[in-house]
Amino acid sequence: MSLPTDPAANLAALIRCPSVTPAEGGALTALSGMLAPLGFSVERPVFIEDGTPDVENLYARLSGNGPHLMFAGHTDVVPPGDEQAWTHPPFAAEIANGEMYGRGAVDMKGGIACFVAALARHVAARGAPKGSVSLLITGDEEGPSINGTSKLLEWAAAKGETWDASIVGEPTNPERLGDAIKIGRRGSISGTIVVRGVQGHVAYPHLADNPVRGLVSLVEALLHPVFDKGTADFQPTNLEVTTIDVGNPATNVIPGKATATFNIRFNDSWTAETIQAEVHNRLDRAARKSKLRPGKTEPVDYELVWRGRASPVFLTSNDKLIRTLSGSVEAVTGRYPALSTSGGTSDARFIKDYCPVVEFGLVGKTMHMVDERVPLDDLEMLTRIYERFLADWFA
Repeated sequence: MSLPTDPAANLAALIRCPSVTPAEGGALTALSGMLAPLGFSVERPVFIEDGTPDVENLYARLSGNGPHLMFAGHTDVVPPGDEQAWTHPPFAAEIANGEMYGRGAVDMKGGIACFVAALARHVAARGAPKGSVSLLITGDEEGPSINGTSKLLEWAAAKGETWDASIVGEPTNPERLGDAIKIGRRGSISGTIVVRGVQGHVAYPHLADNPVRGLVSLVEALLHPVFDKGTADFQPTNLEVTTIDVGNPATNVIPGKATATFNIRFNDSWTAETIQAEVHNRLDRAARKSKLRPGKTEPVDYELVWRGRASPVFLTSNDKLIRTLSGSVEAVTGRYPALSTSGGTSDARFIKDYCPVVEFGLVGKTMHMVDERVPLDDLEMLTRIYERFLADWFA
């Protein structure tokens, strides 16, 4: 049985599986087939939770005597959108002008394809690594992230699995392969403000209370002043209002309720608890100062609802992991990567509770876009980086 040493062939097989969240789409089956000739044991647990879709995941292990390296990622992808807008079909893995087109090409089936190829080349040239390698692959990263990596880690840890380090193959490079390694992420938390008023006719405002007046004041209190100016390792904390709504199609009706939803990306000046306390304090002060209608004495009646789970801020400082990967990147690309904490969240936020974790993968310029694609040269280069890292880290 031939080894999966060609990253382009590996990626084509994965792209042709329409694994739009939460569907497995054949992607985990294709990956299992690549890992079998390398000697991996493969398990595919399905996790469920009320109110969320069931999700199939994959945990594969190649056991050896020595340190244990985890490669983590996801085979689920976002929907392709209007397939007619694509230059090449989103699940065909067609190649044009030296690039492979397809949903998931960079986010992040490409990273998985390259790591498998790198491991296969390592086995062919040197034999099995002097330690253990596991792949922790979810089908729920692009979805609610409830039945995926978090539960897969708990499941594996309960079986006695421990890891010494992890690489997440997300597309971390902004312009060129070798630009950046992600060594941490800002935290993330979302909430919704609900302001209640009194519905009425716009011609008789004294008989109503317009909640929009109060909501504007509360939102302004969250936007100004800035939360901080950033830290040595992280960008400034930032709050963005993502939607404001009154649910009112009529132009002559004062609404009875107004809502605003926001997201905060916070740095290591804060924890989830302290940033929540700061938001509450700002809203309380603004509510006491603001009124729904001139002449009213009551403060703004509001409710704050936190949405989903907060993602904590984290920073990895493991010297061996960062130094070895940085050296591998420089050896292959000639560029020493920046150590970055920018961007959104990833499943590294779950992994950091189990072992040191960094992120390094392809260039992310086309992820989630129509005509998502990856240069074949980048696939080969990333494979060589991963192969060099495997040799150096296990050495």
